[in-house]
Amino acid sequence: MELTRKILKRVLMAVFSLFVIITLTFFLMNLIPGDPFMSEKATEESRAVLIAKYGLDQPVIVQYGRYLKNLLHGDMGTSYVLQKGRDIRTIVTESFAVSVKLGVRALLVAILLGIPLGCIAGLFKDRLPDGIIRVVSAVGISIPGYVNAAVLMLVFAVTLRVLPVSYGKPGGSVMPIITLAMYPTCYLARLTRASILEVMGQDYLKTERAKGMSEAVVIFVHALKNSLVPIITYLGPLTASVLTGGFVAESVFNVPGLGRYFVNAISARDYTLIMGVTVFYAALIIFMNLVCDILYQIVDPRIKIG
Repeated sequence: MELTRKILKRVLMAVFSLFVIITLTFFLMNLIPGDPFMSEKATEESRAVLIAKYGLDQPVIVQYGRYLKNLLHGDMGTSYVLQKGRDIRTIVTESFAVSVKLGVRALLVAILLGIPLGCIAGLFKDRLPDGIIRVVSAVGISIPGYVNAAVLMLVFAVTLRVLPVSYGKPGGSVMPIITLAMYPTCYLARLTRASILEVMGQDYLKTERAKGMSEAVVIFVHALKNSLVPIITYLGPLTASVLTGGFVAESVFNVPGLGRYFVNAISARDYTLIMGVTVFYAALIIFMNLVCDILYQIVDPRIKIG
């Protein structure tokens, strides 16, 4: 009963957080100079008609109230520019499906590589494998995503010609997946190593060693299990971020996913699409953080949800 009450409290906090994000995004978006129809080849009269049609000539507070009212009824509006007249929910749903296909594979790569590499670094602390993993992960974290994407294209598409640049062709998802997985893999490796080393000196691990267990079993089984809390903390927003598609990866490799639409919507001042993607993205991150809070109870029942 107590756990249910605390989860309900977190859900209410999540709803309030989403409301704050929607509000801030809406008003900040309207501070951008210009309007969605500036780039169109239309007369001032035609622009004025379009602005009036979508209610953009009304005070911002009135537009905000109307948007909230429609959103509560599940109506995110229609696209102004990029896909004129098309329902935002349809655009978000279809583009998210593309991002999920890419993101799930990138997430699996990050988890299956990052966590074991962190354990190996902890197992060989201050030795050659640890040094190599630390250097590689530091470089991977430091290099921006667009640089990774450019290098991958130069090596595999231009020089070796083994992978296509276009996402729609066979093998076209390989470079976007690597680009998406690079940073989280390196970060997970460093985070896992730090968590492993933090628990290495605890008494229960000394007991396991005294029982004759190998150092590899001690680290990969017992130490890792008790090091999962900070890893789970990072996996929440990471999952949301990767599943919605990397803005850089999708833009560079022309992937028709949520990340690319968000970037294009900002450039085109497509207000409803900006809001739709922001609401969806924020809701997903908040939901994943809530899931992580609940997972804490499973991994370590001593942790209480506040």
